[in-house]
Amino acid sequence: MKPYKIITFPESILRVKAHHVKEVDLAEREVLGRMAETMYLSKGVGLAANQVGIDRQLVVIDTGEGLIKMVNPSIIKRIDSGMDEEGCLSVPKTEIKIARANEVVVQFLDENGAACQLNAKGLLARAIQHEIDHLSGKLIIDYLSPVEKLIFKAKNLIRY
Repeated sequence: MKPYKIITFPESILRVKAHHVKEVDLAEREVLGRMAETMYLSKGVGLAANQVGIDRQLVVIDTGEGLIKMVNPSIIKRIDSGMDEEGCLSVPKTEIKIARANEVVVQFLDENGAACQLNAKGLLARAIQHEIDHLSGKLIIDYLSPVEKLIFKAKNLIRY
């Protein structure tokens, strides 16, 4: 399989709310496989479909405990919260402290279309929240304060 090119900020597809997948078929399985390959080659821990130019609710994640492929993921419960730094393949060379739930319960379809529910803690919970943000058109830079946004704009010499 050939890996995808990762789309970077400020490309507009990163701001699009990804479309719901109606049926998980061979095409989605192939996309998920290529996304996983792309994520591993890029040394990331997660990747959403819109990060590779695909407008569908597809996510791959591997925080070191094995690959998880999610279709139409939705968080149904959030527990506690904590601050930690996050980076993003679509916003290179940027790390931002973000408050997120320490534990989440997420529902999704697997690559075969079976309904699944996963209780995730720690880095996996953070990665799931990060990738679901992508599917909603939200980036880590959206968590910056107004002053931090001005600094980000100045550093990157691009419009926010």
